[in-house]
Amino acid sequence: MGRLSGGDPSLLRRINSAVVLHALRGEPAVSLTELVQTTGLSRPTVEGVIEGLAESGLVVEAPQEPADARKQGRPARRFRFHAEAGHLLGVEIGARQIRALLSDLSGRVLGSLTHDVADALPAEERLERVRGTVAELLRKAGVARSTLWAVGVGSPGIVETDGAVRLSTALPGWTGLPLGERLRRSFRCPVLVENDANAAAVAEHWKGAAVGTDDVVFVLAGLSPGAGSLIGGRLHRGFGGAAGEIGALHLLGREARPERLLSTTGTPLHPLDESAVAEVFALARSGDVQAREAFDRFLQRLVHDVAALVQAIDPELVVIGGWAAGLDGVLEPLRTELARYCLRPPEVALSALGHEAVATGALRLALDHVEEQLFAVARTSLLGR
Repeated sequence: MGRLSGGDPSLLRRINSAVVLHALRGEPAVSLTELVQTTGLSRPTVEGVIEGLAESGLVVEAPQEPADARKQGRPARRFRFHAEAGHLLGVEIGARQIRALLSDLSGRVLGSLTHDVADALPAEERLERVRGTVAELLRKAGVARSTLWAVGVGSPGIVETDGAVRLSTALPGWTGLPLGERLRRSFRCPVLVENDANAAAVAEHWKGAAVGTDDVVFVLAGLSPGAGSLIGGRLHRGFGGAAGEIGALHLLGREARPERLLSTTGTPLHPLDESAVAEVFALARSGDVQAREAFDRFLQRLVHDVAALVQAIDPELVVIGGWAAGLDGVLEPLRTELARYCLRPPEVALSALGHEAVATGALRLALDHVEEQLFAVARTSLLGR
């Protein structure tokens, strides 16, 4: 087996490039002197690395600041990470909506677009709507498809590591679909597919209700409730990607589904969507007896499902999203009931990202992929784009 040599010039260049690039990330502009101080590398080494990164398009020289122009002598050259060198997409493929976010390589969102779709839409038509939504977003933003470096996708169901959907009851024809492969053909760049609740958990940890909290359960309350979990700040997918599928707990002797739990008439609630659920919750708040009973049934099921995960994982925080994120009256009863069931009740909060959570998490997955390439030692192929 081959052995890397510490004196390998190519390896050292890649390490130094990653160090300098990391120092530039998140800073508006950095001088060569500051880079030398930050990285501990020699000035000639930093100058050589900057030259190479500039040739690859990852670094550009920043414009001179007004204060520098007033100083005597030659102003210091300053450089910044060229976040505009490429673009990322975060896409949610839901039962009733397709949502896409576009960002630069720093994760700064440049545009978004949402289109409603029918929940009974066949798989091929749904995929075509995804492509159309992305094409429209790119066109409006003036961004070429060829500048996409990675695409993250969040979708209901159990997702394999290669992006294939092993099981999905929410979307027609989705089970068995090689979703990652199909979208890679369309976008011609890496496509990372993840369960929607998992993606939302990543989003809340990145810029939502769970910022600074590494042990988190995110509950996506919907037609078939799902959950995503972060343990020690890392997404927990389980052995086969089925971790958090709490919507299947009704199979354990509790057959009542949400459309019956939330019914105020004895017949299943239809259509079962956020507006219908919001109406039931509003009636419950106004004192309607049947609506109150429906709310209590919904809450009790949600508590049982969440408590099962809480007891197994012991998270610091539970974030509630999906329907419940936009509905009043869920948070306090949920806290009270979890305190009854859990040995150590967690903090409970509503999603800070709402409907944007899944697409935002998908965008973060794309950003993670690119950052792994940028800051990995072996990233030659990416810089050679």
